[in-house]
Amino acid sequence: MKSSSTEIISSDCCIVGAGPAGLMLGYLLARAGLRVVVIEKHPDFLRDFRGDTIHPSTLQIMHHLGLLEALLKLPHQRAEKLQAEVAGQEVTMADFSRLPVKCRFIAFMPQWDFLNFLAEKSAQFPGFTLLKSTRFDDFLYEKEAVCGVKASAEHRLFAIRARVVIGADGRRSAVREKTGLTSRVFGASRDVIWFSLRKQQGDPKWEMGHKGPRQNFIIIDRGDNWQCGYTIPKDHFTALKSAGLPALKKSIASVAPFSETRMNELVEWDQLKLLSIRIDRLDKWMKPGVLCIGDAAHAMSPIGGVGVNLAIQDAVATANALTVPLLKGEVQLRDLEKVQKRRQFPTVATQFLQIKMSSNKGKSTGKSKMPTLIRRLPFLRFVFGRLIGLGFRTEKPQNFR
Repeated sequence: MKSSSTEIISSDCCIVGAGPAGLMLGYLLARAGLRVVVIEKHPDFLRDFRGDTIHPSTLQIMHHLGLLEALLKLPHQRAEKLQAEVAGQEVTMADFSRLPVKCRFIAFMPQWDFLNFLAEKSAQFPGFTLLKSTRFDDFLYEKEAVCGVKASAEHRLFAIRARVVIGADGRRSAVREKTGLTSRVFGASRDVIWFSLRKQQGDPKWEMGHKGPRQNFIIIDRGDNWQCGYTIPKDHFTALKSAGLPALKKSIASVAPFSETRMNELVEWDQLKLLSIRIDRLDKWMKPGVLCIGDAAHAMSPIGGVGVNLAIQDAVATANALTVPLLKGEVQLRDLEKVQKRRQFPTVATQFLQIKMSSNKGKSTGKSKMPTLIRRLPFLRFVFGRLIGLGFRTEKPQNFR
């Protein structure tokens, strides 16, 4: 049973969710000398098939913070280009070689390594507190404005008072739900089944991209294994399970660049993880005392692997906008509105592009026109390299010390 007593914690900012956005924001605020409490409902960061792509825009932020060299000492793979195999031909869909940044590649790193790194660096600041296995329950209110959160862990209850609460708890955000903020939901025609296959001697060298005859197969080099994604029609996973695992493996083999015998590694459904794709965004990201960022404010498609990096850009913009008001001791609604105003365009533009690409892939022909267009206009690979690698607007951390 939980204790009936409540532990009261005072902070400048309470962040719900220790994902990329939450921990990056926590680091930046603590770095500025603020008191930050980050709560995370899980006991650790060990979850498979999360967004493991660290784009050039994020690597540039780590460079500005003086953390890049240490980060890149962690095990990772690099991709200077994104490839696709179409009708048996390799097409470079995005090329990062001309980006005006320190790192002209995507780094593939298990997200738990990246999050542990951010948590360890944040813990060096005296004002930073990370509470794991701690669930957000509700808001604290004062004069109808949010002034903190009620949270709970095993045998512990918390009342965390804060000048502002940040919802960075992902696309199934409990903070977002409690705010009652309205959102727009955009259709998605596909879902993705993720799984891993061990590398074998003689496998071609792949980094990241779509492989196979119909672009239904995604492959990412993860060191000693291939992270594989098989795209399926929206909400079709239950029907596939009913048909049985052997039938699914046969379908995967028909579009994969591997022999059918490689699918013998898949022996149980637990090896397959479904990513239900959805694209949405809040009409307003805030109300007095609370702000949503990252997937809590705008769920993205996995196309281009941009979701994590957009969330981190949100975190930097949030820190830039709120640090001075927090240092002065008061955050106004207009301060929160500045974050959405700054990040609205890149969010809308990215989602528009993802929706267009998804609808194109969803056509009855099953073939995207994009590879043909890139072959005819090679400069487009650098355009897409910039859009994927840097996005529509990059953020630079300000130094408030």
